[in-house]
Amino acid sequence: MRGDPISHGVGFAAGFKNIGYSAGYPEASRAKVRLEGGAEIEKAVLFIAGADVGQGHHTAMAQIAAEMLHIPLSKVDLQVSDTASSDDSGSASASRLTMLAGNAVQGAARQALEKWQKEERPAEAAYTWQAPKTTPLDPETGYSMPNFAYGYVAQAVEVSVDTETGFITVQRVVCANDVGRAINPQQVTGQIEGAIVQAHGYTLLENFQVSQGQVLTPHLSTYLIPGITDIPQEVESIIVETPHPDGPYGARGMAEMPYLPYAPAIIAAVYDATGVWFDRFPLTAERVLRGLGKLA
Repeated sequence: MRGDPISHGVGFAAGFKNIGYSAGYPEASRAKVRLEGGAEIEKAVLFIAGADVGQGHHTAMAQIAAEMLHIPLSKVDLQVSDTASSDDSGSASASRLTMLAGNAVQGAARQALEKWQKEERPAEAAYTWQAPKTTPLDPETGYSMPNFAYGYVAQAVEVSVDTETGFITVQRVVCANDVGRAINPQQVTGQIEGAIVQAHGYTLLENFQVSQGQVLTPHLSTYLIPGITDIPQEVESIIVETPHPDGPYGARGMAEMPYLPYAPAIIAAVYDATGVWFDRFPLTAERVLRGLGKLA
């Protein structure tokens, strides 16, 4: 009888991600808060320019303002990304907005609340949070202070490899992320799951090909992204909270972290299943079969 062509393996990888632009770039984020009402705060208007591109930034900023002002979230009125009223918060990139813009919101809310407590009506304050200085690499000494904060991540994966077809199935992913402080745990979990799905496509499916400057995979029929039946069968998201001393309520930022260790964890798991190390990906069925010596 033929042996079972399905081999199983477990892989692990860990990594870290800088928060902010880094390497000497002077970085800041700005916010403004206006408090309205009589005897009590009836509305807190938060002016913030940070872009919400699906990561939940605006919700997190409103939560930080409400926490600082000791008011319900329903009393926070967001005025977002309006050049007539919002100052620069910096880009939605480098896993930076929760920490940098969050500090700006926290500072603006604190100062507005101090004015409110002195009977100023309305009370308004603008605040700029200047990130700690970073430095580029010194070519003579090799020294640098490249980043002011980091987030940390570890992933373990379970896979099965069909050694006849080269097809890889990911049964389970366990992903632990030190985010400093989860301002909104549900959103953190959503970002973990989203990053894993994106990394899954990057690692196993998305085979971008170019020849003599011409893209050979210009359509989604040739450049395959994960569908509902392709993604890992189970994702367990673990939120680790080691507060950062410079973060708003200890938050670090985490958006890109779960993406980073996925490919090495999968490749380690495939090695565990087959005894073959792969140094290129995506691990398409054809590439796996060639690595196993089953295709010329």
